[in-house]
Amino acid sequence: MHSVMIVLLGMAGMAFGWFVYSKFIAEKIFRLDPDFQTPAHQINDGVDFVPTNRYVLWGHHFTSVAGAAPIVGPAIAVYWGWVPAVLWVIFGTIFFAGVHDSGALWASARHQGRSIGALSESVIGRRTRALFMVVIFLLLLMVNSVFGVVIANSFVGTPGAVFPAWAAIVVALIIGQLVHRKFNLIALGVGGVIVLYLTVYAGSRMPLELPEMLGLSQNANWIIILFIYAAIASMLPVWVLLQPRDFINGMQLLVGLVLLYGAVFLFMPDISAPAFNDRAGETGPSMIPLLFVTIACGAVSGFHGIVASGTSSKQLDKETDARFVGYLGAVGEGSLALITIVTVSGIALAATPEAWHEIYGEFGAAGAGSFISGGANLISGGWGIPAGVAETLLATMVVLFAGTTMDSGVRLQRYIIQEWGEIYQIPALKKGVLATIVAVGACLLLAFGAGGASGTGGLIIWPLFGSTNQILAGLTLLVISVMLIKLGRPSYYTLLPMLFVLTMSFLAGCVTLLQFFEAGNYLLVVLDVIVLVTSLLVMLEAGAVIADFRRSGKSIKNQP
Repeated sequence: MHSVMIVLLGMAGMAFGWFVYSKFIAEKIFRLDPDFQTPAHQINDGVDFVPTNRYVLWGHHFTSVAGAAPIVGPAIAVYWGWVPAVLWVIFGTIFFAGVHDSGALWASARHQGRSIGALSESVIGRRTRALFMVVIFLLLLMVNSVFGVVIANSFVGTPGAVFPAWAAIVVALIIGQLVHRKFNLIALGVGGVIVLYLTVYAGSRMPLELPEMLGLSQNANWIIILFIYAAIASMLPVWVLLQPRDFINGMQLLVGLVLLYGAVFLFMPDISAPAFNDRAGETGPSMIPLLFVTIACGAVSGFHGIVASGTSSKQLDKETDARFVGYLGAVGEGSLALITIVTVSGIALAATPEAWHEIYGEFGAAGAGSFISGGANLISGGWGIPAGVAETLLATMVVLFAGTTMDSGVRLQRYIIQEWGEIYQIPALKKGVLATIVAVGACLLLAFGAGGASGTGGLIIWPLFGSTNQILAGLTLLVISVMLIKLGRPSYYTLLPMLFVLTMSFLAGCVTLLQFFEAGNYLLVVLDVIVLVTSLLVMLEAGAVIADFRRSGKSIKNQP
C-alpha cells in the first residue's frame, strides 16, 4: 500500500475534527464566550498571566505539549502494525485529544487560570486536590528528567544539532523583545524560521562536542547544563523566552511537516511494515491495552492538561481562543504522529518487509532514531536535500521540542510546589526562586541519585510514564465532565472518552505492575501502586460528588 493513502485518510479525518466536531464542542458543550474576561486580563501580572496573540499561544501550547513523545510513541507502537497505530492516532485526535485539551483550557480559564489539580478542589473536593497533585508531580518529574536525558543523548549522538539548538534561544530572545514592542508578527516569524534553518545548515557543517568535565561524561554534563538553563528560563516572564521560542519552534515544525508530507507525495514510498504484525505476539507485549498508553501524545495525553491549565490558560486573550489553541494544537500533534508512523513504516526506513522486521524485532527497539534516519531518507528522496542536512534538521526538531517541554515542565513543577506552599502554609515554598530550585533539584536527584554518574536515573521510572500519563488524561476528562454535569450540559462527549482511557490505562498499569514485580524493580512497584491507588481514590471522590449532586437535584446551568 502506498503511504499516500494513509496520509489522505489521516488528513480527511483531522479536517472533519477541526471544521465540524471541534466547532460543535466549542459552541454547544463548552459554550465558549468571546466576551468572558479571561484570567490573562483579570490578573495580567506581566510574568505568567499575559494576554497573548492566539497564533503565538498556539505555538507555545503546541510545542510544549508535543516534545518528543508524538515521535517516540508512534515509532514504537508500529511494532504491532501500522493499522492499529494509524486508527488510534486519527480517532484519538478527533474525539479524545482535541476535546481534552480545549476542555482543560476552558475549565482552567473559568477558575482563574488554576492548574487542573488545583481546580479539582473547586469541582470535586479538597481531598481530590491533594491526590491529584501527587500524580501530576510524579508525571512532571518523569517528563523533565527523561527529556533532559533525551536532549543530552541527541547532542552526543548528533553533534550537528548543538549549534542550532542553542542559537534558537538567542533568536527567541530577540524576537520576544521585538514582539513586545509590537513589531509585525508575520515578518518576525518568517525571519526567525529562516535564521533557524540557516543555523541548521551551519550546524551540519560544524558539529560541536562538549568535553568531559568534573569527571563526568558528556551526557551528564549536558544534563546539568540543560537543567540550569531550564531553571533560569522557567523564572523569566513568559513573553521574554517561552512564548517566542515556542512560536518559532511551532513555525519550524510546520516547515518540517511540509517537508515530510510533501516528500510523501513526491516520493510516494510503499509501506514495508505489515498492517498487523503477526510476529508481535511471539515475543512482545499485548497490543491491548499497551497500544493506548504507548501512543499518548498524538492521540490523547494527560501532560497536555497540565500545560493547558498550567501555562496556556493564563495567556488566553479570548475564551474562544481555547478551540484554536487546544483543539488545533491536538490536530498539529496528531499530524506529527501520523507522519512519524508513515516514516517508520515505509521503505525510507526499511526497503523490504524483512528489513523492517529486523529493525522491529523487539518491542521498544525502534524510537526517535528510526524517525530521524527514516525521515532524513524520505526528505532526501523527495526533495533532493542532502541526507546529512536533513538528519540534522530532524534531530534539531526533536531537541527543540524536548527543550520547550522542559522549559514548560520546570515552570509547571514550580507552580505545583508554590501551590503546596499555599495549601500547607509553608511561606518559603511560595517563593519562585526556592520553588524552582526544589523542582530542578528533584529532577537532578532522580537523574543522578538513581542513575549514578551517567545521569540516566529518569529512565528508570520512564516505563511508568505511559500508564500514569493516560490515567491523568482520564482524570482531567473526569474533572471536565463533573463541571459539565454541574452546569447542566451534556457530558457524554467527555465521559465516554474518559471511561475508555481510564480502563485502558488502569489495565496497562496493572500489566506493568506485574512486570516490575517479576523483574524485582521494587521502586517502580511502589510508584505504580501510588499512582493506581491515588487515581482510584480521585475517581471514587468524583463519583460520590456526582451522586450527591444528582440526588440533591441542584442545578447551576443558568450560570455562565
